Amino acid sequence: MKASPRFSIFLALLLAAALGPAGCKSGQDQAAAATDQNMSQDPADANSAPASDTTSGAASTATPASQPASQPASSAQTVPQAQPISNTGSYDASPDDSGEEPVAQAQQPPPPLPEYAQPPCPGDGYLWTPGYWSYHPTGYFWVPGVWVRAPFVGALWTPPYWGFSRGAYALFPGHWGNHIGFYGGINYGFGYTGLGYHGGYWNGGAFSYNRTVNNINTTVIRNVYTYNVVNRTTIVNRVSYNGGVGGILVRPRPVEVAAVREPRAPVMTTQIHHEEAARADHAQFVEVNHGKPATPAFERPIEADRDVHPAARPVAVHPEPRVEHPVEAHGAHQPEHRPPAHPEKEHHK
Repeated sequence: MKASPRFSIFLALLLAAALGPAGCKSGQDQAAAATDQNMSQDPADANSAPASDTTSGAASTATPASQPASQPASSAQTVPQAQPISNTGSYDASPDDSGEEPVAQAQQPPPPLPEYAQPPCPGDGYLWTPGYWSYHPTGYFWVPGVWVRAPFVGALWTPPYWGFSRGAYALFPGHWGNHIGFYGGINYGFGYTGLGYHGGYWNGGAFSYNRTVNNINTTVIRNVYTYNVVNRTTIVNRVSYNGGVGGILVRPRPVEVAAVREPRAPVMTTQIHHEEAARADHAQFVEVNHGKPATPAFERPIEADRDVHPAARPVAVHPEPRVEHPVEAHGAHQPEHRPPAHPEKEHHK
């Protein structure tokens, strides 16, 4: 039976109406899928500073200084593997490694890093700051990991770290900057592998999160991607310090040396209050929790201070040696002694 032209037109319109919503839904799914991309190369490599102005000798390899190097010098392409240290005083972590002076010292190394789960990211623009051991005269206490709102667009967090320095274990503070600096090669997890940061990157004015290392709810956060991060540092009993006895042996790479010279912003007041709250909680001290803190991570995020901007690093100025002249040492200028203009008149007086 041959369909009439009028019936064919009606059937075509009915079919188009049925496929229309499905087509729109398919387009929406494709748009949503575009926000969750599978990357063949890690876009978070952009978190490292350009190292074109550094030399390969600026950073040592990941082998003890007293042993011959088994790997080429570190570079952006060659990533060293962190190794445990079995000898004492193999090297010191100097302030030049992170660009900061230590804020705490202890005679014993900090405990191993505890294992814990990351709370879900609360929303766009928050960055994960991993937990770490801090120190009080009564002993080590754990500062919980927490999501912190980025203080400015492009901000990245370089975590604090413990390093053996000047005969003691010293805590070098973290900081905010446009690139990731040196943090002792400590594998804090969640994208902080010890070498750079691979948990996300700034894409224009928005931060994109790597789903493989972050706890992300895609109904809340749409700027996500997938990249399988390789742990580039060896976890040895979850070591939490650099140098000394049993510590991680990693020196700054050229990209981290370059980051030391860049402008940065110090720890924010909200972060200081976060550490103070941990210090006030007796259950966070290792003498009580034996390395398993009651609160390893904080569920509630931290907001940023206002008007935080990276500032240029202060340059040490060495003044010219001051030469003291005898006449200047007395303060006022003394007239030069001269003989009388008319000695013969002076003789008859």
